[in-house]
Amino acid sequence: MMPAGTSNLIVFTDLDGTLLDHETYSHAAADEALALLKSRKIPLILASSKTAAEIAPLRHDLGFDQCEAIVENGAGLLQPGTFEKQATGDYHQILSRLADLPSALRSQFRGFSDWSVEEIAERTGLSVSAAELAKKRNFSEPGLWSGDAEQFNVFCRLLKDHGLVAQQGGRFLSLSFGGNKAEQMAEIRKRHEIGHNPVFSIALGDAENDVAMLEAADLGVIIPNPTHKGIPRLAGEANGSIFRAASPGPVGWNESIKTIISSRT
Repeated sequence: MMPAGTSNLIVFTDLDGTLLDHETYSHAAADEALALLKSRKIPLILASSKTAAEIAPLRHDLGFDQCEAIVENGAGLLQPGTFEKQATGDYHQILSRLADLPSALRSQFRGFSDWSVEEIAERTGLSVSAAELAKKRNFSEPGLWSGDAEQFNVFCRLLKDHGLVAQQGGRFLSLSFGGNKAEQMAEIRKRHEIGHNPVFSIALGDAENDVAMLEAADLGVIIPNPTHKGIPRLAGEANGSIFRAASPGPVGWNESIKTIISSRT
């Protein structure tokens, strides 16, 4: 049962295809619910495959600078406050280990390090200036796989042997040394529980890399995304701890957040 009130509520959300429109990257359709969160002083934790350089200005634009943000699919964390240059992180090590793979497999994976800023803009629909921020990576390498399923299984096995893991998002396959949105969510929850009642966490997402976060939250919301295969039926849907929004993208996000807050007041 969801406790009443909103003082202990905290919202974790994916961005592309969830809070942001998959094609336009606009959050305009969710602005009513965003304003509601701000008026109730409910923390909004952005959790995305985007880099810290991308998320920091978006977080500021949304009005949640005081909140942490989960970056690069949970491989890193952006602290509250204004953005400062992040540590180099693991990115160069990831590329080095990727280069150690057999060339026949490595050539089937092309990522942000292989593409120019213009190519990233074309593949993502971002502006060139936004693509420049997307290329400033610290913790992960997103890309596309062009080989067959058998080759992909070998690729993933060799990645594991090299200490790397692969997570499939709405657009790209991301390689990192581990860490996911659910693990970062657990750490952020601990921070917000200090000094008051345990928080009630809500998570919203649209893709496979959001599943762990949705299942770890007190209430998960699956946002439909017709541009990819979406999220299969999850166990929590049977007991009501996870439900599916009626509409895709920020429209579904807006409806879901408003409904949840309404049910608690």
